[in-house]
Amino acid sequence: MPPHSHPQAHLCSNCNGHASVAITLGGRDRHGHLRIITANCPACHGTGTRRHSTARRGARA
Repeated sequence: MPPHSHPQAHLCSNCNGHASVAITLGGRDRHGHLRIITANCPACHGTGTRRHSTARRGARA
């Protein structure tokens, strides 16, 4: 019996799969740690994948 296959995830077209990045704010805090923030892709919300829709937008019935 073959193993079950799951639908293949599609990469987000906006971030190309690189959904989260760490950005340094420059300098260090008083404890010596780098100040960084994490930014997520607004289209995929940090997952790196998008759902593949079978329905077309604007298609007539």
